[in-house]
Amino acid sequence: MSKFPEPSHVFNSLMEHQRLEALFQPVADIASGNVVGFQGTVRGPSNDFLYSPHRLLHLAHQSGKPLEFENLRCQIMALRFAELGLSGKLFITLNADIFLSHKFKDLHVGKFIHQAGLDPEQVVIELSGENIYSAERPSFLQKIVSRYIDLGYQVAISDHGEFFPFLDADIENPPSYAKLNPYLIHDIDKMPEKAQFVQSLLETAQAANCKIIAEGVETRGELLLLRDIGIHLCQGIFIARWQKNPSSALSKEAFGALALHASTEAPDQKDCNPLMEAAHCFHMKDINENVFMHLEENPMLHVAAVVDNKNAPVGLINRASFIDRFARTYQRELYGKKPCTLFMDPEPLIVDRNISIQDLSRLVSMDHRHVSQGFIFTEKGQYVGVGTSQSLIHEITEMQIRAARYANPLSGLPGNLPINEHINNLLNALEPFCVCYCDLNHFKPFNDVYGFSMGDSMIQMTAKILVEICDQHLDFVGHIGGDDFIIIFRSADWEDRCRSGLEKFGKNALSFFRSEDIERGGYVTENRREEEEFHPLTSLSMGAVVVEPGMFESHREIASVAAESKKMAKKNQGNSLYINQRRYCITQ
Repeated sequence: MSKFPEPSHVFNSLMEHQRLEALFQPVADIASGNVVGFQGTVRGPSNDFLYSPHRLLHLAHQSGKPLEFENLRCQIMALRFAELGLSGKLFITLNADIFLSHKFKDLHVGKFIHQAGLDPEQVVIELSGENIYSAERPSFLQKIVSRYIDLGYQVAISDHGEFFPFLDADIENPPSYAKLNPYLIHDIDKMPEKAQFVQSLLETAQAANCKIIAEGVETRGELLLLRDIGIHLCQGIFIARWQKNPSSALSKEAFGALALHASTEAPDQKDCNPLMEAAHCFHMKDINENVFMHLEENPMLHVAAVVDNKNAPVGLINRASFIDRFARTYQRELYGKKPCTLFMDPEPLIVDRNISIQDLSRLVSMDHRHVSQGFIFTEKGQYVGVGTSQSLIHEITEMQIRAARYANPLSGLPGNLPINEHINNLLNALEPFCVCYCDLNHFKPFNDVYGFSMGDSMIQMTAKILVEICDQHLDFVGHIGGDDFIIIFRSADWEDRCRSGLEKFGKNALSFFRSEDIERGGYVTENRREEEEFHPLTSLSMGAVVVEPGMFESHREIASVAAESKKMAKKNQGNSLYINQRRYCITQ
């Protein structure tokens, strides 16, 4: 009768015959399209039930050797990461529960990092485990985090949402990253309550200067939703799969989704190409003396990138910072022959050249270090240029001046030209959207009775409500002129948003009318024949038309249909929404 091998025998065989191998999955900054690091894992032989990391971990516990397994995993990942010459951060996951039964020194992470020729600053220690958030031992996790931070590592926490109370508690050494469990990311684009919860976690993390990483991104919708709510660090099979020799680029699907999403931004979402300077870059092995001489010969060079042998940026040299440090007493003699990586910023802001100026501005404002240091532009992960905050500020100022020329002076909202451009951008991107034409009913007699000043206030109140009901990351509000507005919805729940706007208008508008007019439901004016004429209270009508890809060819066609829908809405008394149900031939 055959007998199954003992778990310890199987585990020892795996280790002795070196049947374990490292795989890596990129961690990407989806705002820039760049890979910022790699999550490491260790798996058994392919086509074997021990290919699963979870089964390997279970086998290690069955064999009574969880500590040996953790040490072996660290060694394999560190050595392979260095062998492949990967750039960015190496994320090494440790089962923090191991510290419940072993001392800190029993885990030889530092030894293996040193053997691989890596620096602690290149490594992120990711702590996971079922018992690390013990309410009975609230300081347990903080002690582990602090120990690794003191040794020069960054720390990440694998989280289901339990760790965030620790961030609220103003802990002494918060982790650099909190990784959201795939459960929180799954179908987040289809579950508004989950998206709202994750956004609250993001706000808590940002207040503690802790970055969020979304783990387990598997679909286009999840990726775009995370981008819209402000989570830029992501990993998952939609972005890139686990590989033995991973690429430093996003998958075609992810790159295409982000590129398409960028093309549907509002017209004022201008790219950063005017800011980019195709400046000279340095290589990691260039010595400080040569860098100093080049800066001396090129007084207009304010920032310069440092790249690896694959032309991927690994750091940034700021002229003022470099010269300030290098010019100090004995610094030139001590460090002149040392590589320039010694004086570079190892964590620069790296963005894709197609990023919008608005997104770049948000990234710069999140870390004031980038205001003085500058930033690096890439294309498909390769260095293409650098930029400075001075040029960014200048371009934003110019954009604000240009935007003012096209904005409605009363509401401050974009006018006809930006509205038309935005609709055409969406048509070209072949994305579905909804156009809603909004108009005030009986507004002229309201002006006649209450005066133009009150009329202007009502228009401003209407504009404020329309902006409030929109998702600022997805939707667009424009002011055609007078009391006419356009909303271009990409939010899936646009109908609920419209009805919410009608309800808000109905409540807020009451403050504009005299009590006697409210009681009789309107006001009286004289017509051209000097006859008294009754007009109902001013109300809001919305006419909506859903635009499917290929249905219309231009903004003019859509404007015509939207105007018809608005007329139908105005036939109803009071605040009303009319949704165009007609079918239109889809163009070829």
